[in-house]
Amino acid sequence: MGIILGANQYGKAEIRVVTIDRDTPRHEIHDLSVTTTLRGDFAAAHESGDQSNVLPTDSQKNTVFAFARERGVDQIEDFALDLARHFAETVPAVTSARVTIDAYAWDRVGADQAGAAQAGGDRTGGDRAGGDRAGGDRAGGEGHDHSFVRRGQDVRTTAVTVGVTSHGPGAWVVSGIKDLVILKSTGSEFRGFFKDRYTTLAETDDRILATCLVARWRYGEPAADWARAHAGIRATILDAFAATHSRALQQTLQGMGTAVLRAYPEVAEIRFAAPNKHHFAADLTPYGLDNPGEVFYAADRPYGLIEATVIREDAPDPGLAWSAGLT
Repeated sequence: MGIILGANQYGKAEIRVVTIDRDTPRHEIHDLSVTTTLRGDFAAAHESGDQSNVLPTDSQKNTVFAFARERGVDQIEDFALDLARHFAETVPAVTSARVTIDAYAWDRVGADQAGAAQAGGDRTGGDRAGGDRAGGDRAGGEGHDHSFVRRGQDVRTTAVTVGVTSHGPGAWVVSGIKDLVILKSTGSEFRGFFKDRYTTLAETDDRILATCLVARWRYGEPAADWARAHAGIRATILDAFAATHSRALQQTLQGMGTAVLRAYPEVAEIRFAAPNKHHFAADLTPYGLDNPGEVFYAADRPYGLIEATVIREDAPDPGLAWSAGLT
């Protein structure tokens, strides 16, 4: 029985890059975690330790920092495309290169947070006009020119793959959100489910529905403005979550995905992973108190995990878009 090498890949994980744009007194900050992954002809490295085809992961890290200086990171999709194309085109043994980026958002100290959220994207509201005031403050809720506070909400993501398939060379962009914790305190039910001899869960027509959502969408064509599209898709997801009377979390995911595809023709499909963050009514009867759906305890595990894909019937072939880890 022969033993051979199977699928393999390597790269540099979680390269932390923070850039400060100092072109004007009003600075811009971008805070990223970048992971590079290369696939190709690396069999000799595994079978005999021959490293002649291997670009060191340290070199990949250095490339990320150099590109951040030379090309900037304003749009993470463009930055990832530049990096992936560089590795695919300049390393002879590479057949496909994948770059994933998490972008952590910062708000300006003293900024009007509602206005910053409305602006969308991973910007910090720094493109508005106005003179520099004492200490760098700005009037009208625009915030400090060079002091920031980390936004403790969801993380913007992208995963870009450049490579060759049987259909030829291509580039695929999957953007998304993770750690988006959302909750609705009513407008959700769970009843009529299949029951067996082990079922003890009571049916309910009014429950808390909460999840820590991961959403990833594949672009069938490039967005005109990646940041604006991301902000709009995020808002569409939240609007659909709030507006849908949920008879099942699955139904809510379908509704959110349908809303995104209807509003954004450049999106070919969207995938969701939604762990159900259960909230159970606390039993207050030992203390002589009622509990009309007002006091709950949150259970972190075990939890239901609901996953779904919503896709256009005529979506282009995904190619290498969803190609990720091997384990």
